Amino acid sequence: MSGLGFGRLLHSPVSLAFITSTPNNHHHFLETDYPRAALSPAQQTGFPRVSFAEPVPNVTVAVGRDAALSCVVDNLGSHRVAWVHLDRQMILTIHRQVVARIGRFSVSYDHQRTWHLHIRGVQQEDAGRYMCQVNSEPMISQVGHVHVVVPPSVIDEDSSPSQLSVRENVRVSLLCRGRGVPAPRVNWKREDGRPLIEDLPGRLVVAQDGEELIFSKISRTDSGAYLCIASNGVPPSVSKRITLDVEFEPMMFVPHQLLGSPLGGTLILECLTEAHPRPITFWTRTDANNVNGIMLLPSKRLRLDTLHVGYQTQMRLHIHQVEAQDIGHYKCVSKNSLGEAEGSIRVYGTS
Repeated sequence: MSGLGFGRLLHSPVSLAFITSTPNNHHHFLETDYPRAALSPAQQTGFPRVSFAEPVPNVTVAVGRDAALSCVVDNLGSHRVAWVHLDRQMILTIHRQVVARIGRFSVSYDHQRTWHLHIRGVQQEDAGRYMCQVNSEPMISQVGHVHVVVPPSVIDEDSSPSQLSVRENVRVSLLCRGRGVPAPRVNWKREDGRPLIEDLPGRLVVAQDGEELIFSKISRTDSGAYLCIASNGVPPSVSKRITLDVEFEPMMFVPHQLLGSPLGGTLILECLTEAHPRPITFWTRTDANNVNGIMLLPSKRLRLDTLHVGYQTQMRLHIHQVEAQDIGHYKCVSKNSLGEAEGSIRVYGTS
């Protein structure tokens, strides 16, 4: 069989049909397709025998990067070295020639002793077992592994949208699906740095470390931006920003419901409202003639200030040079699409 050349093999479809397995899981090319070198007199006496000087190392490489496997052979003589990707069932190279029809593979050698299999722009399908085989008698082979790792990413179509609006006091779940090799670990945090877990009855936030962040009873204080961070030890880590808007009807707080002022003095009426979406706010007054619902507008003596901070709004009514007509009942009103709230303040005159 030593008279056979590689021409037949190179012009034929290449597959693992040229390889057999022994009971000890040693893989060999079929004798009829992969020629064995004739034995030298020294080899017939058992010395020196072709052998591997060291194992084929296992290689871990990030997808898209280049990788190389090395096979070091002592006393190669006229024997030939081949590389095979066992998982693909594909012969890649025979001695100095590349026989695979994948342009990313190449072979190089160093003084006929170290044979390098190069993989350019590694893809996930390149992962698996690579066999270095020598056509000695008996044939010898050894296997190294290529582990392909993939940086993490967030699967947007399987995750919560970047903007989410929910009603207060309902159960809410945020999802962040990650992928990568190895499978990434997902952690959650608030963008403003506030802690996720609050030790309040009915307010437990669970699954902080995982793809799902669950609020058992969402609160307005949970409004804000959240970051899910996927990492698997392969840089870079990635994150997705999810803004959570918690909607609720207005609530009104009145610090001082009874105020007195002398004529000619200055008064400041104040109300605090919480609401989301942001409410429309205004003031009304019931005067001494019991005329209800007079909406107050800015004037020389009246100034209306509104300050919005998050879902809170501060309402202030400044009355300068108080007159008799300013004595009466005032209402601060807050309205949004979910409802309305109001507060009352009574103003009386002092001497």
